[in-house]
Amino acid sequence: MGHTSCKGFLSLCRNLLYIYPQSLNFSSRQGSVRNIAVKLQFMAGEDPSQAMPVIFGKSSCSEFAKEAYTAVVYHNKSPEFYEEFKLKIPANLTDNHHLLFTFYHVSCQQKQNTPLETPVGYTWIPLMQHGRLRTGQFCLPVSVDKPPPSYSVLTPDVQLPGMKWVDNHKGVFSVEVLAVSSVHTQDPFLDRFFTLIHVLEEYTFPFRLKDVILTESNMESELKSSVGNLRVASLEPLVAFSHQILNKLIELIVRPPVIAGQMVNLGRAAFEAIAVMVNQIHKSLEGSQDQHGHNYLLASYIFYVFRLPAMEPGLPEIGVPAHNGPIQYSTLSRATGRPASLNLSRSKSISNSNPDLTTTPNSPDEEVQKIMGSKAAERAPNRISSYLEGSTFAPTTPMRPATKKLLHEELALQWVVSTSAVREATMHQAWFFFQLMVKSMAHHLFLSDKLETPRRQRFPDRFIDDITALVCTVSAEIAGRCQKDTELVEHLNSSLAFFLNDLLSLMDRGFVFNLLRSYYKQINNRLQTTQNPNTLVALRMDFVRIICSHEHYVTLNLPCSGLSPPASPSPSVSSATSQGSAFSSHTQDQRVASMFELSVAFRQQHFLAGLVLMELALILEPDAEGAFFLQKKAISTLHNLLCSHDSDVRHTDRTVRAHVAQLYLPLIGIIMDALPQLYDFTALGQLSFAENHSQRGRLASLMGEEGDGDGSTISQSVAMAIAGSPLPHAHRLNPFQMPSVPPRQYITLSAEASRNLLVCLLWVLKNADGAMLHRWLADLSALHVNRLLDLLYLCVSCFEYKGKKAFERINSLTFKKSLDMKARLEEAILGTIGARQEMVRRSRERTPFGNQENVRWRKNIAHWRQNSDKVDKSKEEMEHEALVDGNMATEANIVVLDTLEIIVQTVILSEAKESVLGGVLKVLLHSMGCTPSAAFLQHCFATQRALVSKVVNMNAVYLSGIKITPVLCLQFPEMLFEEDTELCADLCLRLLRHCSSRVGTIRTHASASLYLLMRQNFEIGNNFARVKMQVTMSLSSLVGTSQNFNEEHLRRSLKTILTYAEEDLELRDTTFAEQVQDLVFNLHMILTDTVKMKEHQEDPEMLMDLMYRIAKGYQTSPDLRLTWLQNMAAKHSERGNHAEAAQCLVHSAALVAEYLSMLEDCRYLPVGCVTFQNISSNVLEESAVSDDILSPDEEGICSGKYFTEQGLVGLLEQAASSFTMGGLYEAVNEVYKILIPIHEANRDFKKLAVLHGKLQDAFSKITNQRMFGTYFRVGFYGCKFGDLDEQEFVYKEPSITKLAEISHRLEEFYAERFGDEIVEIIKDSNPVDKAKLDPNKVVSFKHLKVHCANQAYIQLTYVEPFFDTYELKDRVTYFDKNYNLRAFMFCTPFTLDGRAHGDLHEQFKRKTLLTTSHAFPYIKTRINVIHKEEIILIPIEVAIEDMQKKTQELAFATHQDPADAKMLQMVLQGCVGTTVNQGPLEVAQVFLAEIPDDPKLYRHHNKLRLCFKDFTKRCEDALRKNKALIGPDQREYHRELERNYQRLKESLHPLLSRKIPQLYTPVAPHSAHRNSFNRLSLRKLEA
Repeated sequence: MGHTSCKGFLSLCRNLLYIYPQSLNFSSRQGSVRNIAVKLQFMAGEDPSQAMPVIFGKSSCSEFAKEAYTAVVYHNKSPEFYEEFKLKIPANLTDNHHLLFTFYHVSCQQKQNTPLETPVGYTWIPLMQHGRLRTGQFCLPVSVDKPPPSYSVLTPDVQLPGMKWVDNHKGVFSVEVLAVSSVHTQDPFLDRFFTLIHVLEEYTFPFRLKDVILTESNMESELKSSVGNLRVASLEPLVAFSHQILNKLIELIVRPPVIAGQMVNLGRAAFEAIAVMVNQIHKSLEGSQDQHGHNYLLASYIFYVFRLPAMEPGLPEIGVPAHNGPIQYSTLSRATGRPASLNLSRSKSISNSNPDLTTTPNSPDEEVQKIMGSKAAERAPNRISSYLEGSTFAPTTPMRPATKKLLHEELALQWVVSTSAVREATMHQAWFFFQLMVKSMAHHLFLSDKLETPRRQRFPDRFIDDITALVCTVSAEIAGRCQKDTELVEHLNSSLAFFLNDLLSLMDRGFVFNLLRSYYKQINNRLQTTQNPNTLVALRMDFVRIICSHEHYVTLNLPCSGLSPPASPSPSVSSATSQGSAFSSHTQDQRVASMFELSVAFRQQHFLAGLVLMELALILEPDAEGAFFLQKKAISTLHNLLCSHDSDVRHTDRTVRAHVAQLYLPLIGIIMDALPQLYDFTALGQLSFAENHSQRGRLASLMGEEGDGDGSTISQSVAMAIAGSPLPHAHRLNPFQMPSVPPRQYITLSAEASRNLLVCLLWVLKNADGAMLHRWLADLSALHVNRLLDLLYLCVSCFEYKGKKAFERINSLTFKKSLDMKARLEEAILGTIGARQEMVRRSRERTPFGNQENVRWRKNIAHWRQNSDKVDKSKEEMEHEALVDGNMATEANIVVLDTLEIIVQTVILSEAKESVLGGVLKVLLHSMGCTPSAAFLQHCFATQRALVSKVVNMNAVYLSGIKITPVLCLQFPEMLFEEDTELCADLCLRLLRHCSSRVGTIRTHASASLYLLMRQNFEIGNNFARVKMQVTMSLSSLVGTSQNFNEEHLRRSLKTILTYAEEDLELRDTTFAEQVQDLVFNLHMILTDTVKMKEHQEDPEMLMDLMYRIAKGYQTSPDLRLTWLQNMAAKHSERGNHAEAAQCLVHSAALVAEYLSMLEDCRYLPVGCVTFQNISSNVLEESAVSDDILSPDEEGICSGKYFTEQGLVGLLEQAASSFTMGGLYEAVNEVYKILIPIHEANRDFKKLAVLHGKLQDAFSKITNQRMFGTYFRVGFYGCKFGDLDEQEFVYKEPSITKLAEISHRLEEFYAERFGDEIVEIIKDSNPVDKAKLDPNKVVSFKHLKVHCANQAYIQLTYVEPFFDTYELKDRVTYFDKNYNLRAFMFCTPFTLDGRAHGDLHEQFKRKTLLTTSHAFPYIKTRINVIHKEEIILIPIEVAIEDMQKKTQELAFATHQDPADAKMLQMVLQGCVGTTVNQGPLEVAQVFLAEIPDDPKLYRHHNKLRLCFKDFTKRCEDALRKNKALIGPDQREYHRELERNYQRLKESLHPLLSRKIPQLYTPVAPHSAHRNSFNRLSLRKLEA
């Protein structure tokens, strides 16, 4: 092939040569050789005209040039060169192609008749030698003379006669030649392989290859040696020429060469070479893999390059009709024998098609024709289809006759009989051989016109035997190596699954199902002996998932009659007998009963769906280690299947989809049984599951062996003969069950897994046939129906619409999570986290497959993980997610509503309807409360009205254009109004909430429903007191807790209800309209209070005061008071005021106890609120002693769910929980003192154990390190405050709250409300005289001076709890001194001349005692001051108090345990230090230096003297303690303290020894008791 003919080929390949001249040594060259340049030419022959234009030109020259020059090296006989020459050489090089180097001397000055360039040497490099391209480093001799003729076939190293060489024929010119070529391998082993293949194809014997002459006698051995040496070839060229090598090796397998008339069998050697080569390529390109671990290069070979080798025309295959075109194959017997040890049995009668066929076994394959004809219109092609469509089969004329074998048959055979080393290599890359076999099979069927042949006749029996043996071998490898080589087993398992998936499109389906059964048996046998069965179960799940991804999965499952799928692609011999079992019309009831059970019959009829559901049912059994991962995998498999069904255009018809849903009807029972394991999506855990769930007995029948029989034969008695279930029979032990152990607790599924499982349930309920569900429900017990209702309740909670704000919040939390992960990574990198701890943490996160679920660093599978941790989503993405979430919520609710309708229609005539209808209404009300859409609510209200209507006649009622049709004739209202108070209350609350909706349609429907509720309650007893009470309580609860409550819209709805009552002609002669009017009036009053609450929404103290006032107003209505107390508790909990929330709950419990004691006398129940006095002294205000207290026996009174024993227990438990959160553990004990007798009376030992455990925890947490509240006196002065003017309160604030904090908070709040210039904080604690406050303060406003007549003043003072001396005897602990507080005190220093501080002899102190109306903690955080008392201390009394305080500090520091030397030294330094201003010595000198003139001060003088004596003794004790604590380094400091103490003692001695004689003279007894302290202390009392 010449250069011209090669242009098209070169455009598809690369064949470049790079020349690097390096150095030249002409030092021994005679003559003028100094300025040297080198010319390069690529020669096709020896004639100068044969220089080829293949050298890339420079930018200013033509694209290609015939010659190129190096730069001239001036005046140097040994120059070095740095040029690079790039050549585009022909693909078909001959022995005459060579590189010619010509060396020139270039003159700097041109002489006459002398050229500038003078040739001074020649050398060359022949490019081809023994068929190989010569590259690398060369050190060439240089000839002085021109090369002789025929030089190009020789190298310059050959001593040619008559030629003169530089430096005696030594190498003087160094040059490097590099090739970048896709034509030349540049590897000796690959070159030899391709050369031998070429010789074989051309059949040119003899042929000389280097020093070996190839003949027919030695060709076989040379070829085998060359094939074997491929494993030692260089990796880079092996990868570059991998496609060509694989083609040649495959050709050796399918077309064994015929040499000297004998066929040479190279199949085994070629197969081994392929296995080794594929492994080498995979390891060398480890980073270039797809998500399944498949090498891209190898995968592209199978998909794009591989095609079966062509065959010469004229040799038709035996027994096969001619193809419409050139025939390319003929099947001959295989030459390779099989070992007898394989024990391969001949294939017996195996069914291989679906039983849904209406054609005869010999009919053409209609499905494949339809698929191929409508592939583009229906769906994307699968892998097999792409093989058929993407390949061309243009025949090429072979160069020699050949024998033809089928590649897939040879691959299967060679794999089965391969040795251990080769088998290991094939197992590592099993996917490659499986896909190669599948494509070969597909091409063979297409080219041999067998696509319309019955599937059992498509492939010979020996190939089927090989496939069976191969699958058994691979399955055994998976089962046996799962613990040792996890990654290999994963890939091998998925490769085998994909292989069987592909075989479903090519081979007999019954045979493939038998292979699947064989796989299951291998896994199940291993499960009985392995220590970690979870790994094998996970592999089996992955296997089933891949098998079930087949495009004809639904048809393979034999859906029930009525479905009309495409014709089966596998007409089989047994199809005629299996027609009845697929679409026969058996008795409908029997089939319905079996369709909801995961029985053996079901799994035989629906084989693949039965496997999926069986895996799910088994994994949802009580948990074993690692099952979280398995549960997620099983649920994900089912979820993905249903998603594919839902998006499949073939299943859009409602009838077809109903039949598809029938494949999954047992899922309903499976999820019902798994109800305790589902994540509880209810906010407060309202969903209560049955405690004693029966074991799934029906699952026990699914376990065991289904009979042994003949392993290769599938029973003909069942359609498609897929009765050979891989799962065990009922009479055998379950191989998956662990040894018999006591029942274990259920492990809760994750939220994601539970959500996906519930999505699957809703899909089945939505698409299943309603009549079939109706018949199934009719046979269920009330217990199971209620369990289904619990499941529907959970579905409503799970898919509740959270709104856009929730997505924004989740987005921000995800961003924080990514930052946390970054921080953890930095810790690991910087070494701040130990390697062992990190290893332990990761091992706990691992799944049975190591780190596959928590992939982070493994490149080959890291991209499996979806990018769910994407942070900072755009606004459009969040809006889209919110839209999808809203649509999902609506769809889920509508499916639940449809299911509720079916349940009601089913149970309406049954005896157990009362037990079911309550549950139905609970689910219905829950769906009304979970932020439903307007579209759903319209349907929901209609169902609710029908459910609670007591139908007198079947006439429709019209309310403002809304047709209220009683669909269901129920006797349900009696139960609603007379028995189940909680349901009635919940219904009223839901309806009222929607009456305040912003959407007019929702308000209209809600108003109509609420009116009909009142009407029905009135019709029952001419009074609707129950609904009145519940509506009033619901509104109270609504306005107290709802944030989105709209008063205006609710008033409109109430007006609508009033209009309904006035226009109701049937009840015009009754008192119904008047009662409705009274109710509406009361509701308006509550709304008015609500307006005030909204005005003070930002003022928590005022808000709680208003709620307190409303609750106080309901003192005579226990239900409403209880509602408002609970509202207050909820508000306190939101703000973190747990102690106040607990008090609200204690008051609620006391209120309930008070009325329970009026109803019945139970010894173990508390006797009214008196029992609660130990918890709080405030609780007596709940006492029902007033004349206007209602009796609990009256209609509608004490009808709430809390006015029961269980309600009381619930309130007390909540109170104990709040006390615990507030750190008030002693109060927890008092609460449990009331609870424990109740549980003891009920013999509830489990709860008693829990209570005592909580008590133990509470007592263990009691320490003096707790921080309780901080208290402040707050006074309000000024008309701006309205009712608060001249009111004083004690505020309880969180612990460690500074005065500046509360001052700033109040000032900021009221400044925002009244204006910055209006509010002023009084900074002292002196008594406020309002007359002296400036009511007309001048303030600046927009550069104007304005008089403010309404100034607002706030005075804040820090106060401390105050206890009388007798109280301190009982208040011993830290808790005692911070609980039940009513008295507080603050001190104000002053002098008589108005200053706050002065000298010792003029320093007075004012003690202000405050008494509050209730004790702290109370149900609100601020309490009014009802009593104030002032005590003024004279200077000597102030000094007495100071000395007593110092003495107490010394005593505390001395006896502290453990001892604190630093604290002790600090106190000592303040007592005996010489630099202490106004210290003890100065106090003694001021007040003890002289005896006072006033006899009234004698006793104070003497008391102070005694205080100093006690003080000096305490100092001495402290010094003695300090001496025992200090070390050698502090002895000097201690001696200094002792000297100071001695000086202090000596100074005090004369002062302390002076006594007042008058105190020791006998005096006549007085009749009246005299108290000098009370007499001299100036007291001012204020009520």
